[in-house]
Amino acid sequence: MANRLVVIGAGESGVGSAILAKKQGFEVWVTDAGKVKQKYKDVLTKYGILFEEGKHSEDRLLGADLVIKSPGVPDTVPLVVKLRQAGIPVISEIEFAGNYCRAKTICITGSNGKTTTTMLTYHLLKTAGLNVGLAGNVGQSFAWQVAEADYDYYVIELSSFQLDGMYAFKADIAVLLNITPDHLDRYDYQLQNYVDSKFRILQNQTPDDFFIYGADDPIIQKELKKRNIPAMGLPFGWTQAPRNGAGIEDEKLVINWKQKTFDMSIFDIALQGRHNTYNSMAAGLAGMVLNIRNEKIRESLSDFKGVEHRLERFLRVHGIEFINDSKATNVNSTWYALESMNKPIVWIAGGVDKGNDYHALKDLVKSKVKAIVCLGVDNKKIREAFADIVPDIVETQDMTDAVRSAYYLAKNGETVLLSPACASFDLFENYEDRGRQFKNAVREL
Repeated sequence: MANRLVVIGAGESGVGSAILAKKQGFEVWVTDAGKVKQKYKDVLTKYGILFEEGKHSEDRLLGADLVIKSPGVPDTVPLVVKLRQAGIPVISEIEFAGNYCRAKTICITGSNGKTTTTMLTYHLLKTAGLNVGLAGNVGQSFAWQVAEADYDYYVIELSSFQLDGMYAFKADIAVLLNITPDHLDRYDYQLQNYVDSKFRILQNQTPDDFFIYGADDPIIQKELKKRNIPAMGLPFGWTQAPRNGAGIEDEKLVINWKQKTFDMSIFDIALQGRHNTYNSMAAGLAGMVLNIRNEKIRESLSDFKGVEHRLERFLRVHGIEFINDSKATNVNSTWYALESMNKPIVWIAGGVDKGNDYHALKDLVKSKVKAIVCLGVDNKKIREAFADIVPDIVETQDMTDAVRSAYYLAKNGETVLLSPACASFDLFENYEDRGRQFKNAVREL
């Protein structure tokens, strides 16, 4: 049996993996090229797990029987390539934890709306009184919970990076919301590679499992024609609800499942906007499959509070509304944000560009955006994309400056929208750090 297990990355995911591995009798060692946060050091010490920081000791890594790597570490990193060449399996935390998980899994992926749909589905199951954990890209580490909790269900948000490290894992209910170009820098700038990665959510499914998917998405539609999918398909879209699936009829969200029907007015859904109605359909379908009662589904969809940093209506200052959409790290997320606004916008954008094509935003920007505040180390691409349609484009290098500039450009009754369309790593730790700095800067106005 593989006994020597090494974890690359001592964040939430890595530390959770180490705890589970220790409990399962592995000889565990954790390595992180950066600094390990004190709270994780304390946990590793408590469990008697050895770790190093500030480097990767290659000899020790190459002596492993099994390696679990953080989803943030690309497959192309020389060390990972070396491990694979040496025939050492490199897997993800989710794959590892799946070996020891007896609970039912509802796994959610897509280019946009994953976190909202995951949180909403979790809220729905919890409201219905099910014993449920929240894991993956949100909540506590999946492996950590498998080691220490005893849930009957897990709602798991999965990014393409997590799916890439999963082989034997199976979702009982797989949800694929949509696919638009994202993270192409990690996929050799080949859209098909990214699409294949997203479709890994279906691997190992059987006819007893379920596949909930966005039927209006052209990329998903094209892929379905090419693939043989054994799981029961449950589509959702903006047309009449199919016999098993969800749709919109007479401004009502309708879900059909077996002989049962659920419906509610789209105006009673807590999360407004077309993209959020899709998210609500996906969560509602998962609830129906799990035989949750209609009144519990209705209650959950109507009282859900939303997700921090995702179109979060934060504060009004002198009649100007400030909206925190820091979680919009790609063009498509920002498209949804701009599309849902109905007042003139001062748009704060920029960061680490992941091969973005801003063309898709042009019509919306032309009709809704009065000024752009660029927030990034290199804003050339944004300036070039919109210079001919937006008269005011301002350059900033920190959040305080960006928020002040936006405030001076906006008038009473207008909106300042932070929706970067880019990753945050040039100036911030992550999108949460960016969102928190935005809110702090707004408070100080």
